[in-house]
Amino acid sequence: MTLILASASASRKALLAAAGVAFAADPADLDEDRLMADLNGADAATVASELARQKALHVSRRHPGRTVLGGDSVIDLEGRLLGKCATLDAARNLLAAMSGKTHLLVSAAALARDGALLWAHASPCNMTMRDLSPQFLDDYLAAEGTAILSSVGCYHFEGRGAQLFARVEGDYFSVLGLPLLPVLAQLRKESVLAS
Repeated sequence: MTLILASASASRKALLAAAGVAFAADPADLDEDRLMADLNGADAATVASELARQKALHVSRRHPGRTVLGGDSVIDLEGRLLGKCATLDAARNLLAAMSGKTHLLVSAAALARDGALLWAHASPCNMTMRDLSPQFLDDYLAAEGTAILSSVGCYHFEGRGAQLFARVEGDYFSVLGLPLLPVLAQLRKESVLAS
């Protein structure tokens, strides 16, 4: 049975493909900003988990009998929850604000079938950025371009974004946007993957 990925994330697609998981992508068309606003005051784990759940549930209604994987990542920087940036200027401001600080990145995943939640998991990671010079930021933004706007925090850790960090505490796959090992374990339990 082919998994349905309720995401357009290139990183999540790459992680599943590299792990040998057969899937079809059908991104959820939810208003994430509205959902985040509705969860005002909730912590990063709650928000990431709820976004992942809503995506999985929403898309599962379009694919009867199929298992759907939703995922999301949220950053908490000094008590402020952050989503994706809309412009490179906003990305510059965000990266400058995160420079020299530790932020919490929470990546969450959820599985649903026929509009019912099967499973959910959230994985927190502490991400410490080094001090970033204005010249480095100029070079980084020029090299990465608008592609980084697709990623919460404006970094692709599996590439040039690794240069932003002094230390990372947490699961590597979760830093990339999906707690892959728990997802694979649950897919085996759901008989989507062979055990």
